[in-house]
Amino acid sequence: MEISKTYDVIIIGGSYAGLSAAMALGRAVRTLLVLDNGKPCNAQTPHSHNFLTQDGKTPKEIASVAKQQVSNYETISFVDDTAVAATQTSKGFQISTARGDVFETKKIIFASGVKDELPNIEGFAECWGISVIHCPYCHGYEVRNQTTGIFANGDIAYEFTKLIWNWAKDLTLFTNGKSTLSPEQTKNLRSKQINIIEKEIVKVSHQNGKLEHLVFTDGTKQPLDALYAKLGFKQNTDLPVHLGCELSESGYINVDTMQKTTVDGVFACGDNTSMMRSVANAVYSGNMAGVVASKELIADEFNS
Repeated sequence: MEISKTYDVIIIGGSYAGLSAAMALGRAVRTLLVLDNGKPCNAQTPHSHNFLTQDGKTPKEIASVAKQQVSNYETISFVDDTAVAATQTSKGFQISTARGDVFETKKIIFASGVKDELPNIEGFAECWGISVIHCPYCHGYEVRNQTTGIFANGDIAYEFTKLIWNWAKDLTLFTNGKSTLSPEQTKNLRSKQINIIEKEIVKVSHQNGKLEHLVFTDGTKQPLDALYAKLGFKQNTDLPVHLGCELSESGYINVDTMQKTTVDGVFACGDNTSMMRSVANAVYSGNMAGVVASKELIADEFNS
């Protein structure tokens, strides 16, 4: 198999975490390749918040400025492609792409993110990230004191509803089927005038992603301004698992405080490692992964 090119580090994923790792490595004068297919999970989100100096900017604006600045470092290369295979070698790792290229690298950083598992409800996907949202710290201020819903059930629903109550008192929990809340949880929520609706949702009615009302199986409707949703997710790529990286019970890539996975030479950062899905956390963890990867490379060379 012909090797297209060899790098010190290959970063899989070129959004905030990947670009942050790339900047650290570029400033350490390491040769690296950023592989990215240009499909970030927050592409539909109109504005990003809770990140100093960039509050209110669009995700694309922040990423564009970041990529422009990272591109100033001459040892960094970008390829618009998808990694489809990863194997360990005596020299490190080989990465194969959808277009048929094969790259060799000493270290890998997975900044590949996660994919939300959206329910099969008409209109839900079109509203996701706009008026159907996941994080009050990212979006709660903008929809504070509005008519708000929670899409969840069970213990997760209870804890999430308690949290969202800080931003909105006109609050309804939609369990989308029979509630699995305990009697005590139900009593506590209702004592705060939080309504609980168990009817199944068939449609999220909206205008250009802006929620108007929910439609239930019995044809009734519920007006709503914003809906928080606790959803499942899966890793965007299974390559870390194929390399032997361990996942947590909740599905995140296990990393230590240095963003090292359970496989030597493989790092992970950003949304694929943490439930703290924010630009700030992605930038932090990417920076840490880049710094530690470069430190390991320097030590290997110095001691050889």
